[in-house]
Amino acid sequence: MRAWAAALSLLASTAAADDAIPSSLTGAAGDPARGRKVVLDRHVALCLLCHRGPFPEERFQGDLGPGLAGVGARLSAGQIRLRIVDPGRVNPQTIMPAYFRTQGLQRVAPAYRGKPVLTAEQIEDVVAFLATLK
Repeated sequence: MRAWAAALSLLASTAAADDAIPSSLTGAAGDPARGRKVVLDRHVALCLLCHRGPFPEERFQGDLGPGLAGVGARLSAGQIRLRIVDPGRVNPQTIMPAYFRTQGLQRVAPAYRGKPVLTAEQIEDVVAFLATLK
């Protein structure tokens, strides 16, 4: 079984506690340095398309979503994780895509159906990085 399929299975069996997914999708902590790379890579997660952050070297940061500066002080790692995995659980009206949920989505290109945008490891890396933004 692919690693992401195993993580999806784990996610399905793990209920979100209030507004958070308290446990790591991989069972291990992510790497903040790798997470920073994912956040800033405009070909992977596209975070900066909608969010602005404390990244002065990056031009053309978005303003549709909440700013990322201080997110680690405002939200727990579990809250950050849920907002990346399936932001619609927190805000059903959100325009942010679900980066790990694969079921119940609309307008998904055939090549991407049933596949998460980010791997479980990438999710954990992004969570680890965003948690450092105090």
